Amino acid sequence: MYAAPGRAEKQRAMEIRSIVQSALGKELSTPGEPAFDFVARLSALEPPVRKSAAPPASGYMDLSNYELETGDSVPPYITAALTRQLRSFSASPGTGTRVIVGVDAKMPAGTFSIESEPRALKVRANSADALFQAVRYLQGEMQLSGGAFVAAERVQRSIALDPRYLYSYFALYGDPLLQPEIDPFPDGYLDKLAGVGINGVWMQCVLNNMAPSKHFPEFGARSNERLANLNKLVDRARRSGLKIYLYLNEPRAMPAYFFRSRPGIKGAESRALYAMCTTPPDVREWISGSLAHVFERVPELGGVFSITMSENLTNCFSKLHPETCPRCSKRHSWEVVGEVLEAIRAGVRRSSKTAEVITWDWGWPDDMCANLVPKLPKDTRLLSVSEWSVPIERGGVKMLVGEYSISVIGPGPRASANWRMAKQAGVRYMAKTQFNNTWAISAVPYIPVANLVAAHCANLVRSGISGIMPSWTLGGFPSPNLEIANEFYLSPEPSIDDVLRRVARRRYGKNAADLALRAWTGFSNAFRLYPYSVAIYNIPTQHGPANLLRATPTGVRNSMLLFPQDDYKSCSGKYPPQVVLREFSKMASQWSEVLPEVRKAMKIAASEGHQSASEDLAIAETCGIHFQSTANQIEFYILRDQERGPAGLARMRELARQEIELARRLYPIARGHSVIGYEASNHYYYRPADLIEKILNCRYLLDHELKG
Repeated sequence: MYAAPGRAEKQRAMEIRSIVQSALGKELSTPGEPAFDFVARLSALEPPVRKSAAPPASGYMDLSNYELETGDSVPPYITAALTRQLRSFSASPGTGTRVIVGVDAKMPAGTFSIESEPRALKVRANSADALFQAVRYLQGEMQLSGGAFVAAERVQRSIALDPRYLYSYFALYGDPLLQPEIDPFPDGYLDKLAGVGINGVWMQCVLNNMAPSKHFPEFGARSNERLANLNKLVDRARRSGLKIYLYLNEPRAMPAYFFRSRPGIKGAESRALYAMCTTPPDVREWISGSLAHVFERVPELGGVFSITMSENLTNCFSKLHPETCPRCSKRHSWEVVGEVLEAIRAGVRRSSKTAEVITWDWGWPDDMCANLVPKLPKDTRLLSVSEWSVPIERGGVKMLVGEYSISVIGPGPRASANWRMAKQAGVRYMAKTQFNNTWAISAVPYIPVANLVAAHCANLVRSGISGIMPSWTLGGFPSPNLEIANEFYLSPEPSIDDVLRRVARRRYGKNAADLALRAWTGFSNAFRLYPYSVAIYNIPTQHGPANLLRATPTGVRNSMLLFPQDDYKSCSGKYPPQVVLREFSKMASQWSEVLPEVRKAMKIAASEGHQSASEDLAIAETCGIHFQSTANQIEFYILRDQERGPAGLARMRELARQEIELARRLYPIARGHSVIGYEASNHYYYRPADLIEKILNCRYLLDHELKG
């Protein structure tokens, strides 16, 4: 029941305000960005007009006054994209340089050329898709020159990797096809993805929602509505040069009542749910028929990719415990999973001969890989996580990579072995990567470790992959990391040094490029110290200084991703906590040494009109703060649980003061940049008010529980 605050409460409120005011000063009243404000910025289709640089001295064509000529086969979205880019540098149509854009079917597949002639620039490609890549290449060249200028030379490039699809940076992981007003793929965001080389986006699909079924009449409610909205989404994405891919994790497990009249398909059990056993043909036919229905109604879908072994119970082997199924318990895993994969392929192929059918080997044991990969149909592709099984040693602890990692450069032995089998079977193969961020730290939209991303891309191109999926639910931000990856999507293969320099100049200008390159190198070297295989899902790296300190053990276990609590031993994973402390401290120290370089670079870049510079600096600063805070928290709890004397108590007090300072530093960053602390599937790990709470938390500890 509410009661008006009394004298003591009012006095305490004044004390709290005084503490916060003392820590934050004028930052407390400085306006910031509202939560989710980045959605509007990413959704804006028209790029901001950049201050155009002076025309290069020679060797460039000036497009600031242009006459655009397009052939009949050029889709309107290509013309619109080129016009937007020219307009962003204040170029205007007139009677200046002729820009001639057209499709030439006689050119090699997937190839485009850009050729300069006196007073004319010819842009040709063998298809609309390749022509769109040519226009995006021109976009990058104009950004590199700082204006509506392109080098007067002949360029011919071919598309090396296709498809290249990822998840939306801000999609809801739910049922967006029934909520079209919550748009996971606004036009401006799709355009920005296309600008960094992405040509597809994926979204979750629950098959029993997408099609009616004669076998299971309760399935397919509102499927017509979903498919109508999916068609609209596919059409919009196509206008930005992107395709839509559906993620399949099928068949979804059902509760016991679903099987009362269907005991013949009741399969393996997990947590009171039961698999729809795929040994009986009716279930496989339902999968095929449903997918045939979806692709018949939405014929322009890019394709599907599937996981058959996951956290979800789907087929009876999906959690590697088929013993509760009377049918599958007598079979091999690769037989059952192979039938599921064939049901998916058959359904798609009934309605589409060209849609991609991509099989992800996530979670497959070695014997399953050996028996399934060689039997995959030649009109499908195999997707493997690139860096899995790479052997590493961090802090003297040896292990194999078994989760997404940017600090480890792939491909590793598992992916390489599966790709060799696929190649021998005539099946194209693809890489699953995380080029922006991972659960190592997902509170920033990307980790500024460009050298690691470039080295990984170069390795992947040489491995012969045919396409790439560069994000899971996290990692869909149009970042410099994706710009770097984009340079490797075309052949001939560029050098790593050339790529890094081009992107640094393009993003920050020639005067800041060298500083940015040194910063990227320093951050990349520091990040390779990350103690991979800590329990990344619950270590406080996601929350940084927003995680409260506890002077006495809470006894509360960490939860996955949110609320890391004080359970520092479990979040240390396979490492002794002292090693985690040492590695995070070293990483944070090296990161801190690099920050002055990036501050100088971003100041120069911002003064020259590079709009992303301020946000990029905020991201770099946040990473360093989170790494140092993680080290502080681990050390605090090690000291707390030891027999500590005056020296230990003094160090705990110093760590609490450091946490106040880190929260103070992070507060204006999080207040001014709404991307900080956000991740698509969790939304915000913290908001600025949580940092205020941390300041109060540490002040209370210093004044009451850590008094020496």
